Amino acid sequence: MAEPVPQRIAVLGAGSWGTTFAKVLADAGRDVVLWARRKEVADEITEQHTNAAYLPNITLPERLTATSDAAEALAGAEAVVLAVPSQSLRENLTRWRTLLPDGVPLVSLAKGVELGTLKRMSEVIVDVTGVPQDHVVVVSGPNLALPIAQGEPAATVVACADHDRAVAIQKACMGGTFRVYTNTDVVGCELGGAGKNVIALSCGMAAGLGYGANTMATLITRGLAEIVRLGVKLGADPLTFAGLAGLGDLVATCTSPLSRNRTFGERLARGETLEEAQRHAGGQVAEGVKSCSSILALARRHGVEMPLTEGVHQVCHDGKDPAELAAELLGRARKSEWD
Repeated sequence: MAEPVPQRIAVLGAGSWGTTFAKVLADAGRDVVLWARRKEVADEITEQHTNAAYLPNITLPERLTATSDAAEALAGAEAVVLAVPSQSLRENLTRWRTLLPDGVPLVSLAKGVELGTLKRMSEVIVDVTGVPQDHVVVVSGPNLALPIAQGEPAATVVACADHDRAVAIQKACMGGTFRVYTNTDVVGCELGGAGKNVIALSCGMAAGLGYGANTMATLITRGLAEIVRLGVKLGADPLTFAGLAGLGDLVATCTSPLSRNRTFGERLARGETLEEAQRHAGGQVAEGVKSCSSILALARRHGVEMPLTEGVHQVCHDGKDPAELAAELLGRARKSEWD
């Protein structure tokens, strides 16, 4: 029997992507309750149908409401979307664990590898909640929030070990200008989403140094190669990385001025410190700044070479000059492209 399509959905996290995904669900006909950490944000969403701090000039659907009370958001939910940053997912989920409805799909929007444990987000969810792995769905693709909220055509992947559950979430959020594909390769989709943030930082650094399209294409392609190496080592399907959750997400994040990771990398290359770049980003650290460390540690654990990821880590955390990194990468030993 087919998995039922959830009609009432809780989205926990009212940042730009959480709010946009809640809008996508509401536009597709679902009743959505969005949890916001701050009451004033929840009130603005419910009363004014806006979230101006994250999605300027966007009108939100009336069937999308918000609350700062997690228990209220989760009451009666038939699916729960987790839309908090990757490094805070465990802490937040631990607080919400006893409030989660039994047996419902848990949908992760977070893209990263947890520092310390080196676990993917779906593994963190299973670790904290104890739900079966096939109850966890991950969303990954070229999904810059503002253009999707504005109605520009876009696509994504929902991945779950249970194909029927992936189809149910696909039906819940697909419609209008947002196209959704299914996949059962959770490992590949998660590593593609986490790794692209790191490579986008390198592309931003290259842009900040004044390099152009040839350099960007090189970084994207070689970045994809090292993400694929890690993914295959961990059991992912190589074909996943040629799709929306791999190459699609990588291209969007590495090339768009809307990408926080790319713009963060640009600021670092222009001489700003990590703290200065963070201030210019409204106090928010780009996901790749933290994920570069955990992904590098994961790669070392499994004996996988990831020179771009290692270089980004050195710039972000060891004080390496981006120009020096470029010279080192170009001076690496000669090899076959497919080694």
